[in-house]
Amino acid sequence: MKVHIALIGLLSTFLLATSILYYVSTLLPQSSNGRYGLKFPSNLDELKKLATFLKQYKEEQKFPLMLLFCTAYLYKQTFAIPGSVFMNLLAGALFGLWKAFFITCTLTASGATCCYFISKIFGESILSHYFPERVKDLQDKLRKNKDGLFFFLICLRLFPMSPNWFLNMTSPILGISIFYFFPTVLIGLMPYNFICCQTGCILSELQSMNDILTPYVALKLAGIALGVALPGLLMRRLNASQNSKSK
Repeated sequence: MKVHIALIGLLSTFLLATSILYYVSTLLPQSSNGRYGLKFPSNLDELKKLATFLKQYKEEQKFPLMLLFCTAYLYKQTFAIPGSVFMNLLAGALFGLWKAFFITCTLTASGATCCYFISKIFGESILSHYFPERVKDLQDKLRKNKDGLFFFLICLRLFPMSPNWFLNMTSPILGISIFYFFPTVLIGLMPYNFICCQTGCILSELQSMNDILTPYVALKLAGIALGVALPGLLMRRLNASQNSKSK
C-alpha cells in the first residue's frame, strides 16, 4: 500500500513539473522560420538541429532561452531522465565554455538535490520494494568508507560504481546529509561537465558521441577519481590504526 501511495505522489509531482516545463517552452516566441518542435534530443543529429534553432534567440531572447534551458535541465536531473550529456553539449554550443560550465555545474547539483528531496518524500518504499539488493550493496560500501565518506562520495561521482540517478535517490534513505550530498555532486561532476561543455563548443564538428568520452578522457577521469579517493583511503587506514592501538 505504501508503495502505491508513493508512486501516485511521484507521478503527480512528475506531471506538475511536466506542465511547468511545457508552459515555459511556450514563452519562447515563434521564430521567422516557424516553431521548431521542441523536444529533448536523443541523438547527435537532433542535438545539432536543436542547437541551430535555439541560437536564433541567443541575442534578442536571452532570458526566455536561459529560463527554458535551466527548467529543462532541472527537469531531467530531478526525475533522473537519461541524456544529460546532450544538455551539457547544448550548453557549450549556446553559451560558450566558461558560462556553460558554470551553468551546468550549478544545475547538475541543484537538479540532483531536487531528486534527493523528492526521494526523501516518496523514495524509501519504492526503492526498498524494487531495488532492495542494490540499496543494501550501496549501504555496505558507504559503511566501509564512513571514515572518508566525503572523498568517497566525490569518487563515486567521478567514476561511478553506481549510476548517478541511483545515488541521488538512495542518498537520503541511507542517511547522507544534504551538506555532504550537494558539494560532492557539484565537485564530483565538474570534470565530466567541463569535458562535455568543451566538446559542445565544437558541436558542428562532432561525428559521433564516441568523440566525447575517448579512452584518453576516460583514463583522465579515472586518474582524478583515484586522486580524490586517496585522502579517504588514508583516513580509513589512520582511523583503523588508531582503533587497533586503543584496543
